[in-house]
Amino acid sequence: METGTIINQYKIISAIGKGGMGEVFLAQDTKLDRKVALKVLPRDVVSDHERLRRFGQEARAASALNHPNILTIYEIGEVEGTNYISTEFVDGKTLREMMNGGGFKLHQAIDIAVQAASALSAAHEAGIIHRDIKPENIMVRPDGLVKVLDFGLAKLSKAIAAGSEDATLVQVNTAPGVVMGTVQYMSPEQTRGKAIDVRSDIWSLGCVIYEMLGGRAPFAGESTADLIAEIVKGHPAPLKRIAPDIPERLDEIVSKTLEKDPDERYQLVKDLLNDLRRLKKKLDLDIELDRSSGPTSARLSDPHDLATRAMSVAASDTAVGQTTISGRKP
Repeated sequence: METGTIINQYKIISAIGKGGMGEVFLAQDTKLDRKVALKVLPRDVVSDHERLRRFGQEARAASALNHPNILTIYEIGEVEGTNYISTEFVDGKTLREMMNGGGFKLHQAIDIAVQAASALSAAHEAGIIHRDIKPENIMVRPDGLVKVLDFGLAKLSKAIAAGSEDATLVQVNTAPGVVMGTVQYMSPEQTRGKAIDVRSDIWSLGCVIYEMLGGRAPFAGESTADLIAEIVKGHPAPLKRIAPDIPERLDEIVSKTLEKDPDERYQLVKDLLNDLRRLKKKLDLDIELDRSSGPTSARLSDPHDLATRAMSVAASDTAVGQTTISGRKP
């Protein structure tokens, strides 16, 4: 789509990105005089009823939520066969871009985790499961505000959706045996096409937190089949081993999110959120005490120290052998 193209009241400024659910453009809302992100479903796939349904589902799911850490939906519409979703424009970077560009301060990683967990808690309380939490779907503005994006694979929990039209549509799409999402961040039950609940999102967020702190995803494989096998049966390298400077309590929190058995994980994301908030409060207090007694420790002041140490340890693990990814000794 060319610069200057008009879709309803939106004037295309530039392309932002492209994915399976359509193209995203920076646009100017000529009526309200503000910049927006405009997601457009290409006309050549409008005949694909499943993609069209998911496109509308993303808008309905996200628009049902009113939370500072969830992308705000302005409008869903269709003009001359062009389907679009207008959302707030987030001028920031995805976690993937931040990971590729360097590391995180310890307190920064925890703050991002707290905000993402807060967003998921609001979604879950509204009966919405995201199902595709990954670094690409979490953005951070320059002021540190986190936004969770892309509810295109979201589903309504049965308890909330029972008896609604959306419930029928979603259940068709999420029947046992159907795998949806990004494999590297999927829970074991999700990779196997089993019925999922909020605990699957908790696993996915745990994978993201692990990667922020450890400099690599908890599970890896040379093929999709190998990756799924690692997720289902393997064990990630202990986070404390590849990121020695993190608090023991944080290691425990992340480990609990990555329990194979959903019953052994956090049962509600708000419980994870509360643990993260308590840890953040303790670390903030420690920083204040350090400042009052002398220079802040390098562990908390150097924005690259945590990631650099983690990557150094990860490189050592790789040299020992690929089996260290699953936590097994060669």
